[in-house]
Amino acid sequence: MTLKRVCVFCGSSSGLRASHRHAVQRLGHEIAARGIELVFGGGRTGLMGVVADAVLAAGGRVIGVIPHAMIARELAHEGLQDLRVVASMHERKAMMAELSDAFIAAPGGFGTFEELCEVITWTQLGLHRKRCGVLNVDRFYDPLLQLVGRAVEDGFIRGDSTQIVVSDPDPSALLARLAEPFRAPGPVWLLDPAET
Repeated sequence: MTLKRVCVFCGSSSGLRASHRHAVQRLGHEIAARGIELVFGGGRTGLMGVVADAVLAAGGRVIGVIPHAMIARELAHEGLQDLRVVASMHERKAMMAELSDAFIAAPGGFGTFEELCEVITWTQLGLHRKRCGVLNVDRFYDPLLQLVGRAVEDGFIRGDSTQIVVSDPDPSALLARLAEPFRAPGPVWLLDPAET
């Protein structure tokens, strides 16, 4: 599968670890080197700004999608070739998903977790057929991956749905895995064992 555009979800804060910033910079450089366009939340702060700046510095193209309220707070990245302003966070997420061929979550907080879980769910439900990845630098996403494993063990997530998400600490390897063909699971729900 050829990736034309990849959406990166990450913190609007830079966090406390320089390793997270360096990993996101490497991700941005790798995205640009592969001729992939970056889609992101349009902000200039935190890891969001770091990944956008890295793509731009490497000669790549960046599309930002930002709600109008964040423009009013002067949080928009002003160096983008393409900044799309939307009315709400819901519209932002829908546009980012529509524009992208795959998704990567780098370290971040509640917003990053929510965005990642939503696009995973959309793939699981068959609303799109797009793979999701986590940039698992410093094992940041290990607790989430363990939770997914527990949900599979306890019958809340089908085992074949775990292939939706790939994980790697290395940006180059993660992008390569996202480009591999995969068969998204069909939108099948488990019946409650008590109902069978």
